Amino acid sequence: MKEVQDITGERPASEDPGLRGSNQSGMRAYNERLVLSLVRQQGALAKTDIARITGLSAQTVSVIMRALEAEGLLQRGAPIRGKIGQPSIPMSLAADGAFFFGLKIGRRSVDLILIDFRGTVVDQRRRTYRYPTPEAVVRFVETAIPDLTQTLAPALRTRIGGLGISMPFQLWNWAQFIGAPQAEMDAWRNRDIQSEIAAFCDMPVYVQNDATAACGAELVFGTGERPKDFLYFYIGYFVGGGVVLNGQLFTGRTGNAGALGSMPVPGPDGKMHQLINVASMASLEAYVIAAGDSADQLWETPPDWHVNPLVLSRWLSEVAEGLAHATLAAAAVIDFSAVLIDGWMPAAVRATLTTRTRAALARLDTAGIEPPQIREGTVGDQARSLGAASVPLSQRYLIDQNAMLKDA
Repeated sequence: MKEVQDITGERPASEDPGLRGSNQSGMRAYNERLVLSLVRQQGALAKTDIARITGLSAQTVSVIMRALEAEGLLQRGAPIRGKIGQPSIPMSLAADGAFFFGLKIGRRSVDLILIDFRGTVVDQRRRTYRYPTPEAVVRFVETAIPDLTQTLAPALRTRIGGLGISMPFQLWNWAQFIGAPQAEMDAWRNRDIQSEIAAFCDMPVYVQNDATAACGAELVFGTGERPKDFLYFYIGYFVGGGVVLNGQLFTGRTGNAGALGSMPVPGPDGKMHQLINVASMASLEAYVIAAGDSADQLWETPPDWHVNPLVLSRWLSEVAEGLAHATLAAAAVIDFSAVLIDGWMPAAVRATLTTRTRAALARLDTAGIEPPQIREGTVGDQARSLGAASVPLSQRYLIDQNAMLKDA
């Protein structure tokens, strides 16, 4: 399957760290991406703000913003009048400027969302199953794409810019963990889902690891301060993650960097286990069933759990210990400034897990290591779907965020 490693397709900013924008006409596409990325990150901006931040001339910025407005990608806000001179007009992303599909293939469900240019979910479709099969996923997408497309006004349907797919890599290796027949899961070995969907989908199609995609959603759509270097955990049926270095998603040689579920950590029995066996919702599902309750509620959307408090507390403590040990091991290799925790869970559960992980890390021996901050992710349960949709958006309209700020 095709992996998505470079979402910009442009000259790396490191080639000239002092020049963040170019006033040469040949760099128009680069500069347009630069402006769109900046407005997405910081919100509505006037041309004087963009010129100051990027180092582009006022004339160049004016030309770019007029072109982006004409294309329907930017829209004008109310003029802001100062004491002197002409009023400044802030420009923001136009919601109807472009649309993107995000497909999440999970162990328990498949979800397709349609987002607008601002990242707001316009509509979505979902199907649950006991385990994923290529046939079930393809049939779902064949129906869901035209269904969701019809929700847009006819004039807007041509603005759909692509489909991103987030899915676990090597699904066939997880048959025993999700209770699926190995023969059924082996079907994934020789199926190219990207090509099969692209065959009936008249738009660019991209594939990315699901946890990496969730991390990408935090970069593109997340709110609040985002550190330049951070480790990202996403708790779904299994735990996975992502690595962000110097403000960019690092996918690695095979697109599977941040495979945090494979990290060895101490388990509740004192023995070493992979993190996937300690810090996943699979174990919570088992605990809920063992307590005589139905685990179906865990997979409802949006997540709204009604779990026995003792069962939930036990699971949270085990997950927090596992994440703390994984964090310490990762911090010994890369000096991450922060660790972000997100997942398919209610916001209150995520907050409790973050607090417990912070406390668990504080109990470990961190001699020689500067412990990273433990923080909540900001995207939530739809991070994998939004991350999938962010891939075609990034491919077409965004740029390395490190290129947006000129050197002081």
